[in-house]
Amino acid sequence: MLYAKIVVGLAVSGPFDYIVPSSFAEKAKIGSRAWVDFRNRKIVGYITDLSHKTNIKKLKNILGLIDDFPLLSGNLLLLTKKLSDYYCCSWGEAIETALPEALRKGRPAPGIECEKNKPKEYIPETLLIHDLDGHARWGIYLQRIKETLTNNQSVIILLPDIPSLQKAKSFIDKNIPYPSGVFYRKQPRELDEWLKVKRGEVKVVIGTRSSIFAPLSDLGLIIIDEEQDSVYKQDQAPHYHARDIAFMRAGIEKTKLILGSPSPSLESFYLAKKNRIKYLFLPRTKNFPETKIIDTKRLPYGEKRKNLIFSKALTDSMYSILAQKGKTLLFLNRKGFATYAACHNCGKPLRCPRCNINLVYHFKENILTCHYCNFKMELPKICPSCNSGYIKFSGVGTEKIESELSRIFPQAKIQQLETKQDADTKDADISVATSSIIKNGHYNFDLIGVLALDNSLNRVDFRASEKVFALLIGLLGLTDKLILVQTDFPEYHLFEALVKKDVNFFYEQELKQRKQLKFPPYRHLILIKLRGKNEEKAKEASYVLFEKLKGYSKNKSVQIAAVGPGQPAKLRGNFYWQILVAASDAKKAVAFLKIYLKDFSHSGIIVTVDVDPI
Repeated sequence: MLYAKIVVGLAVSGPFDYIVPSSFAEKAKIGSRAWVDFRNRKIVGYITDLSHKTNIKKLKNILGLIDDFPLLSGNLLLLTKKLSDYYCCSWGEAIETALPEALRKGRPAPGIECEKNKPKEYIPETLLIHDLDGHARWGIYLQRIKETLTNNQSVIILLPDIPSLQKAKSFIDKNIPYPSGVFYRKQPRELDEWLKVKRGEVKVVIGTRSSIFAPLSDLGLIIIDEEQDSVYKQDQAPHYHARDIAFMRAGIEKTKLILGSPSPSLESFYLAKKNRIKYLFLPRTKNFPETKIIDTKRLPYGEKRKNLIFSKALTDSMYSILAQKGKTLLFLNRKGFATYAACHNCGKPLRCPRCNINLVYHFKENILTCHYCNFKMELPKICPSCNSGYIKFSGVGTEKIESELSRIFPQAKIQQLETKQDADTKDADISVATSSIIKNGHYNFDLIGVLALDNSLNRVDFRASEKVFALLIGLLGLTDKLILVQTDFPEYHLFEALVKKDVNFFYEQELKQRKQLKFPPYRHLILIKLRGKNEEKAKEASYVLFEKLKGYSKNKSVQIAAVGPGQPAKLRGNFYWQILVAASDAKKAVAFLKIYLKDFSHSGIIVTVDVDPI
């Protein structure tokens, strides 16, 4: 009798043994899908092994085969198993992360001859391109892609967003005479595009995060552009990072890997520093702009008392640029007019009912919005709490900046760039923008003023300085003249690096701090997230689990460090609590957690695990 080991796309350990009926025993293949009865539900299962032996006495039959061929290659099965072991999810969840929605729901796929491969791991040849020039790395990408295609191998190119993807597609099609395809989740005809890749009709896949699982055969090269971008980390379980999956896949398939960025992640820079991957630095071809830091703690008393948005130094610089008919950009990474609205009488703030986050006021639309869940409401004429008739606004967004500029520089032409793709600045003297402008590297301003950067630095996030530095490096690409930064922390090493025009100074100093504090990349952090509709239940479950794990953790390499509210504590109607785990070895920590989380349950509480949170 033939038995199949099957995993399912649920948060349960597996594989589970099922009997393969003799009527289709010859058609069952490792890597194919089957309908199975699991907890009295008919669901899709994935065959990971076949055997004539089992230790289980009472077994159910497979209800039917969906595929009579291996839909999942040996390489993909190994990759998803490694994902499961590292990111603390079930093997079935990992497999479903790699497949289009239609296949996860059991839709039949036309017969495809699966690539014949024998998983064999090796240390991938990896190159980190630190491209301070901004675009020079694409010449190297193109050369490596051509070499790979000439060897009759295929290529995956990952990009952080769809506009970048479309630009890359245009560039590749213009320079390479091979068929390429665009690949991303929830695209029109997603399954058809996946099948084209599977059949080998496409040699170059250009896509977003999930494209790392594209079923290409004879894969020869993976490129991850803007590899530092947090969008490569999935915010839903399993919380995988595409860069880490790329390392896994490159090791399995003997594939070359290129990571490219103007501001590499600390993890990648650390690997290069330790000579575990190759490193190529591409300096700027145009002048490195002068960076001046305006110490807002030491402003003259008159400026402080007036609580001005723009320091006198910044205002004078803007006047000077206007007189020279130059272009100015003011950067503020906050949309809207005001970031805080509260009753002048009772002081109660207006908050999102689903997230308990302060609502942002947008003057042009006269609405309050939540920037976490997109909840919207009209600005109330009276306070919902005390019926007072006056709502007070504070905090600064890009609309407020535009308003202030119009008052100070009535003769200047001012425009916002936050919602305009590739907007023309030809007729604008002063432009106002958020981080979205960094994607459009064709701008060249005479002056860039950076406002309220301290809001991003003061967050409870050990990566805050790394993220802010990446923003500033992005802004460097928009000028070769002058950047003025207003901050209360002028001595901070990220600003010192720009003043010195030595970006590697930041990485060296940041790595020193991370090592002292035992933060990544010197140690792994893991968040166990608990969420539920009832705040007290979520809190109680968190403390119960925290004490349970502390009691079981005898290994010094796994430290159950702390428990507390999530950041944010409420999101889209759910309350979040989290347990912080620190570990020297992520795989050992995950193995420990899988054992002791398996039997933990609390009514109304969902538990997920985020390894290496961003």
